[in-house]
Amino acid sequence: MERDVLKILSKEYPEIKGTALKYSTPLELLIATILSAQTTDERVNMVTKKLFRKYRNAADYASAPLEELQEYIRSVNFYRNKARYIKEACRIIHEEYGGKVPDTMEELIKLPGVSRKTANVVLSNIFRKDEGVVVDTHVMRLSRRLGLTEETKREKIEKDLMRKFPREEWFELSNLLIAHGRRVCKARKPLCERCVLREICPYHKSMMKEEERKEDKNI
Repeated sequence: MERDVLKILSKEYPEIKGTALKYSTPLELLIATILSAQTTDERVNMVTKKLFRKYRNAADYASAPLEELQEYIRSVNFYRNKARYIKEACRIIHEEYGGKVPDTMEELIKLPGVSRKTANVVLSNIFRKDEGVVVDTHVMRLSRRLGLTEETKREKIEKDLMRKFPREEWFELSNLLIAHGRRVCKARKPLCERCVLREICPYHKSMMKEEERKEDKNI
C-alpha cells in the first residue's frame, strides 16, 4: 500500500520538487520555516518578501530591535514569540557558526524556535540530507487517514513513516503529502470525489460505509 501512495501521488503532482516557501539562502529558509508554524506558506511568503529585503544576514537579525522585527512579521501567528526565536537563533548563528546555518540535526534543534520538523525542512531542501520526514499538520492528517500510522503525536508519526518508506523517499513523501493535503485531502471537507487515492484510502472507505448506514436507516 505504501508503494502505491507514493507512486500515485508522484504521478499526480510531478511539479512538486520541494517546499512551497520562497527563499534564496539557507538562512532565509530557516527563518521562513520558523515563521510557518501554524501559519500558511502563502502568508509567510507575503511577509518574507519585505523581511528578506530588510535583513540580509544573521548579524542583521541579531542586531535588529525586537519591536522592529515584530512589526515586519506581525501578520503571522505568534509573531512576538517568533521574533524572539529568530533574533536569538540568528545571534547564535552569527556568533557560533560564523553566520552560516549549521547542517546537522543536532545543531539545528538547539536553535530557538527550531523543531525537528523545521530542521528536516532545512536539511532536506538545502543540504540534501534526509535525517527524517517533515511532519506538518497535513502529513499528520493524511498519514492517519491513509492508514500509514495510528499515532497522534508528531514524533511517533515520523518514526512510523521512516520505518515504512526508504530514506531516499522521505523528502518526496512529505512534499507530496503536503501538496495533496492542501489541494484535496483538506481537514474539514476532504474532496474525496477528486482524490486519486480514494480506491486505497481507509478513510474514504469508512466514509462510504457510514453513508451506506445512513441510507439504510432512511429506507
